[in-house]
Amino acid sequence: MRWHRGAAGPAGPGALRPRLRAVTAVWALGVIAAFAAYLRLARTRAVNSDGAGNALQAWDMLHGNVLLRGWSLSDVSFYTTELPQYMLVEAWRGLNADVVHVAAAMTYTLVMLLAALLAKGRSSGREALVRVLITAGIMLAPQLGSGVNILISSPDHIGTSVPVMVVWLIVDRARPRWYVPVLAGALLGWAQVADMLVLYIGVLPLVLVSAIRAGRAVAAGRPLASQRYDMALGAAALAAAAAAVLALRIIHAFGGFSAPAPATQFVHGGTALAGNLGVTAEGLLLLGGADFLGLRPGAGAVFTVLHVAGVVLAAWGTGLAARRFLRDGDRVVQLLVTGVAVNLALYVLSDMAYTLTQTREIAAVLPFSAALAGRLLAGRFKAARLAPLLLVVLLGYLAGLAREITQPPAAAQDQQLTSWLAARHLTAGLSGYWESNVVTLTSGGRVRIRAVAVYGGRLAPGIRELKQQWYDPARDTADFVVLFPGVAGYPGFTQERAVLAAFGNPARTYHVGSYTVLVWNRNLLVKLAGASAGDTRGPPARVLGTRDERPERPALICGRARDARRAVTGGLTSFRHDLPRTGEGPWMFPRS
Repeated sequence: MRWHRGAAGPAGPGALRPRLRAVTAVWALGVIAAFAAYLRLARTRAVNSDGAGNALQAWDMLHGNVLLRGWSLSDVSFYTTELPQYMLVEAWRGLNADVVHVAAAMTYTLVMLLAALLAKGRSSGREALVRVLITAGIMLAPQLGSGVNILISSPDHIGTSVPVMVVWLIVDRARPRWYVPVLAGALLGWAQVADMLVLYIGVLPLVLVSAIRAGRAVAAGRPLASQRYDMALGAAALAAAAAAVLALRIIHAFGGFSAPAPATQFVHGGTALAGNLGVTAEGLLLLGGADFLGLRPGAGAVFTVLHVAGVVLAAWGTGLAARRFLRDGDRVVQLLVTGVAVNLALYVLSDMAYTLTQTREIAAVLPFSAALAGRLLAGRFKAARLAPLLLVVLLGYLAGLAREITQPPAAAQDQQLTSWLAARHLTAGLSGYWESNVVTLTSGGRVRIRAVAVYGGRLAPGIRELKQQWYDPARDTADFVVLFPGVAGYPGFTQERAVLAAFGNPARTYHVGSYTVLVWNRNLLVKLAGASAGDTRGPPARVLGTRDERPERPALICGRARDARRAVTGGLTSFRHDLPRTGEGPWMFPRS
């Protein structure tokens, strides 16, 4: 049939362009608004030495040390994910504490955007709108305090979900061509260099799903050759895992950074497993912004309880995906639910789930389950005409987010110390982990504090998130030591006896609030280097205080998660919702 000009007929390409531009504009405005809100939210938490260490690494890369020669990192390097992101932000903003906030807001905005796109799939119209609103609503307002610490603060596992979801989006949208497995494998391998978690939420799900799909096809009588695409995806995932290990070895062989392998053990006994299940359950509430346990009555508690609806939707969508797994032809749904299952299973069965802050290990469950809820439940809500109810809940979430972003920004940790040292031109010194990198970053490098610790009664350089050249007396200097008792969740540095044994009596002593600053008239690195050279004990033992150090799991006398957390934290349970504004939460345990 031929359509003449002026006759009524199907809309042509010209008629679709304004609509496409309008939809694109809405998406762009949504992303900009989300970033602005999450930047405000990120600034409610203080920058600490974890994020500061990553910022200093990125700064070194930006100035030519691309392989991070001389650096000792944590067991999650972020080398190919957040560090390049930090480099871009620092190229724009310079070296300062706000780099951590800007990057955190960018990461969470990307996470929510990718989850919404995965939920949308190839749908359009009202179906697509409901899918996106469900997914974005579940993730919209992270819980102030603990939730923000896990999702919108220093680099952590939530950022690792970004490259994995990019791969799933490519698999979902692209036609089955030869280059899709190649691209998927390249992205997964790239990301695994930064974080081994990719092996469990990306590589393993792709291998399992591809094998199951190919096996079911063969069982149904189809030739194995017809499943070349699935087999290629699985093979690409395996190649990606091997390539990531090889890449790390090559980097180390060429003098690049060193990082310990993640050390995780499986729990033994029903009591420990019951404790893990309790911590995991509350962690899932926290990820959904609904951890109401222990909250004081008030407006904040109302908004928190409202988020239970989002947690229910995420659980419903995930359960539905699991129930129809074998008969579902939707590859992305299978990948998402497998990622959730593997991540949760390893977390529950391992020694990682000993305290609520370790919920960061399963942060990827939030965007994955939110995408599943949007992708699988939108049709049901639309058919039942429950979209208005969802809109009411979403408005409640928006109100909660508006309340959260009105909170005042927090100064970086040790800001008082940084300002005092800069004003008195004390520019190079030593202290504990939590008083080191953050001062260097906050001062823009004008004041440099390097981390030290005491091993066997002797003072020595720290072991992670540092550059070995910082302790070379021929290249650097240090003439003061800062002693500090610490704050809740952040152990200080109070080893005065070991400091005096290493350096002798100071020439001057200053008291600045809770800080004690000991000053000498010589380069302390000379004595520190001598002590380290004479140490034949090998690498120092792990000391509680940096993110890749895992304290011994406490003995659990019952299966209750709250008792488990008290055993770890010495009875301090208020950190979950009433965190001190001097820090990002009790990151006294490793970020792994």
